[in-house]
Amino acid sequence: MGLAEPDGQVYAALVANPQSTAEELAESCALTFQQCVRALDRLAQQGMATRAPVDRERYLPVAPDVAIGTLIGHRESELRHARAEMHRLMDAFREASRYTDPAHSVEVLTGGEAIAQRLEHITGTSQYQVRGFDRPPYIQDPVAAMPLQRRRLREGLRFRTIYDRDAVAWPGRLEKNIMVGVADGEEARVRPTLPMKMIISDDRMAVIPISVGDSVLDAAYVIHPSALLQALDTLFEAEWERAVQLQAAIGTGEASPEPDADHRKLLGLLAAGLTDESIARSLGWSARTTQRRLQALMRSLGATTRFQAGMAARERGWL
Repeated sequence: MGLAEPDGQVYAALVANPQSTAEELAESCALTFQQCVRALDRLAQQGMATRAPVDRERYLPVAPDVAIGTLIGHRESELRHARAEMHRLMDAFREASRYTDPAHSVEVLTGGEAIAQRLEHITGTSQYQVRGFDRPPYIQDPVAAMPLQRRRLREGLRFRTIYDRDAVAWPGRLEKNIMVGVADGEEARVRPTLPMKMIISDDRMAVIPISVGDSVLDAAYVIHPSALLQALDTLFEAEWERAVQLQAAIGTGEASPEPDADHRKLLGLLAAGLTDESIARSLGWSARTTQRRLQALMRSLGATTRFQAGMAARERGWL
């Protein structure tokens, strides 16, 4: 627990005999007086013992659940830092080895705990962005990762997540998790279905499940810099372009208004692949009017590209 050798012995004796003096504790622990005094000083510094308020020669123990709980917290923090450093060194090792040994480009994780630890490592160590496909099943409560994600968002880390409809419909997920992340700065989009679960850290690592579908997530591949990682990067960006912004997908709780006649005409011409100039000529609008109405339509659909506008309109039944 990080205690010097006699300190635990002295603390245990003090718990059994509160209000003891240093002499009494030294005798019960078979220590010299000086050894016992030094141990009591260290225990006091660590918040595990205090002097009695009336008789300052006597000592009182701090309650074990508080004293030892604090030590456990310190040790857990040290272990988390050690685990993060281990992963960092492994990343460096694989990066240095992958040119001579391709096997280091792919790693296999087994067990939910190992997968959860790696996902925490990704959130905690990514440098500029985390991207992900989010869909059930989950190895742990999705809300559990929120404190770390919120801290990283405040530190400027970019999060881009595509949720499928089952993730959005997960009981309590939208209000307690997804919208909280969006309020903190997460960029969220929605697709009816996603090909798999995935998380990508910067351009250096991706984690994907070994199995697909609704089976329990108990094994995963970790993909390190390679052609496969580049392919996963391309897949994410392609799905991101097709996805609809979350706010547009869920609306405000009210039914989305149907498009007016001009917007329906505009959608049809966009779906046909006409340019702005061709649309203007077809509808007898000026170029400025065409641009203004096109921008208004895309805002109402929560789209930033024509492709997204077409996908959003189709999902709403407007096409």
